[in-house]
Amino acid sequence: MTLHPLLRLIAGVMFAISLLLTHFVSPDWIWFSVFICANLVQSAFTNWCPMITILKKLGIQER
Repeated sequence: MTLHPLLRLIAGVMFAISLLLTHFVSPDWIWFSVFICANLVQSAFTNWCPMITILKKLGIQER
C-alpha cells in the first residue's frame, strides 16, 4: 500500500476508534476525535501531516 491510501486508512481507523471510545468508555474521548479532525483540516491548508513524516521514516513508498 502506498503512502496516501495508507494515510487515509489510518485516519479513518483512528476516527472510528475515537468514536467507539467516546460511546463505550467516556464522553471525554470526543477530544481525540476533535484532535483528529483538526489535524485533517490543518493538513488540507498546510499540505503537511505529521503521520506522513512518520510513514516516510518507516519506509512507506509514495508511489
